[in-house]
Parts: sequence; structure tokens; C-alpha cells
Amino acid sequence: VTNAGWHTACTLVGTGKRNMEMDMSGATIQEWTDAQVCLSAERIIDVKYRVYRKGKKHFLEMHDAGDVPIHTLKLPDGMKLDRSSYEVLLRYILLDVVAA
Repeated sequence: VTNAGWHTACTLVGTGKRNMEMDMSGATIQEWTDAQVCLSAERIIDVKYRVYRKGKKHFLEMHDAGDVPIHTLKLPDGMKLDRSSYEVLLRYILLDVVAA
């Protein structure tokens, strides 16, 4: 089993809208979305994430299930991803943050 296949099998995602304030220079790319991310066979973490633009920069923001911020990742310039790609980033961000 490859990591990508394992990740896809272990990520459960649902959408949910939450209140969000953005100024005129920002926009929502993806609303808050609930996800369960497997870090290992024994450890699954519930998270919420959103993708937004502020000015010319794009960000992926992640919170835990209790709405406590975990990490905000600035996406590289010109990087446009689909939803499944954001979900792959979640796992790698969590692995990095949990390992730190």
C-alpha cells in the first residue's frame, strides 16, 4: 500500500460552514471542512481546515476539533490545488507539527 492510498483510505472529510471575516483583499477558496487524518495505524486526529486568499497569497489554515489553531501554511505562489491535494497537505503538516 502506498502512502497516497493509505492516506486516502484514512481521511474522512465533511464540509461545514462557519463564520469567517475577510477584508476586501481576501477571499475564501474552500470553506471550513472537517477531516479525520491518520497519522499512524493507532492515531487519528480530527481537524478542521480552510483555504483562503489574502492579497496575492494563498493559505491553508488548520484547527483541531476544539477550534484551537494548529498551523497556517502559506501556499507557494501560483500553486492551485484541488480539494484532495489540500487533504494530502493536512497529513504532512500534522506529521511535522506533531513530531516537533
